[in-house]
Amino acid sequence: MMLITPKTLSGFKDRLPKEAYAKAKMLRSITKSFEKFGFSPIETPHLEYAEILKKQGSDEIQKEMYHFLDHGNREVALRFDLTVPLARFISQYKNELGLPFKRYCIGNVFRGERAQKGRYREFTQCDFDFIGTTSIGSDVEILEVIYQTLSDLGLKAFTIHINNRKIFNGLCEYLGVKDSTVEILRIIDKIDKIGKDATKEELKTIPLEIDKIDFLLSFIQKKQESSALSLLEELQDYKSYNTTLKEGLEELEELCKILQNLLPQDFYKINLSIARGLGYYTGIIYETTLNDLPSLGSVCSGGRYDNLTQNFSNEAMSGVGASIGLDRLLAGLLELNLISTQDNVANALLIPLFSLAPSYQCAKNLRELGVNIEVYPQVTKPKKSFQYANKKGYKWVIILGENEIKNNNYSLKDMESGEQYSNLSLKEIKEKITL
Repeated sequence: MMLITPKTLSGFKDRLPKEAYAKAKMLRSITKSFEKFGFSPIETPHLEYAEILKKQGSDEIQKEMYHFLDHGNREVALRFDLTVPLARFISQYKNELGLPFKRYCIGNVFRGERAQKGRYREFTQCDFDFIGTTSIGSDVEILEVIYQTLSDLGLKAFTIHINNRKIFNGLCEYLGVKDSTVEILRIIDKIDKIGKDATKEELKTIPLEIDKIDFLLSFIQKKQESSALSLLEELQDYKSYNTTLKEGLEELEELCKILQNLLPQDFYKINLSIARGLGYYTGIIYETTLNDLPSLGSVCSGGRYDNLTQNFSNEAMSGVGASIGLDRLLAGLLELNLISTQDNVANALLIPLFSLAPSYQCAKNLRELGVNIEVYPQVTKPKKSFQYANKKGYKWVIILGENEIKNNNYSLKDMESGEQYSNLSLKEIKEKITL
């Protein structure tokens, strides 16, 4: 028989217990943060009819989409994000949900892109969206959730970069290149990756005249020197160019006036260069980067989409939301030592030295007291079970030998200091190991 070499596909990965535990810990924190603001969980399938997903993302994402014929000869595709399935979901169940509707969804998505650090072809997204309202309050709340979620994960140095797609649309309208807006956005969205000179060369291929390219690049490179409102004050003259540009700037002003009393101003700023390449964004957009790891890219991004359900319903449906790239953020937290990794999720390992039955009973009693316990599954020499405890990184080991069983008390060893405690009750063990 020919043996198969065990290996994973390029761009896909397994997670060993240490990393999987860190990811699970992150998810518990993120879910708790979402629910502080009243967001409810939903689930959608990994597979959708291909027509649901096609033409929803950028041309680049369409090329990266996994699609194929299933056993029923139906054209299906793996979801590339959680927002397009949300549009289908809302259109399908809007009468049952009631509006406005606040949801979060956590699940794996798939893109056949080039794999790199913290970025895989299968990755987990954590989406949270506010559907069915055009109020600027919903945009504000999404930004609050971003700040709250990252702060709850222990991050103290990150920046939420904010812009408005209407500003780009208005600029393109002013320059007389409205029909090329999507292509211009796609190119500008890459400026941080490819640099100003390469961006300029790509814009020439649209084709776009050099004076218009210089105007666009000059505008998007305007920097916020102090507060977000101070930069917007400098842009007042642009409001006279057209209604679209005026709306975009005024929406940012309204947003920032509310934010200045809700979030520390060091954590958000206007960044006129972010474009968000996905075609469904129509208003305020944002990307979040870690100050100490700028090369990691955005760990949480999103924006407003006022026409997302247009492919599923004649009724316009406004929405705003964001997505946390969990795998990329996890890579960042691990590099910054902001999340612990361990092989075990139990508080202690219980080692039976005499008999299994009383050992399992002891473990059951401790669990009922709220202590997580792993039992070494066989009676064996202490050396072997203690080696197991060290390999798994246990600080505490409960020892249950013949004397402990006879006297109905327990011995506890601190694997870090080597100190051993005898004649302990279950409550005393709990107090020591759950400090």
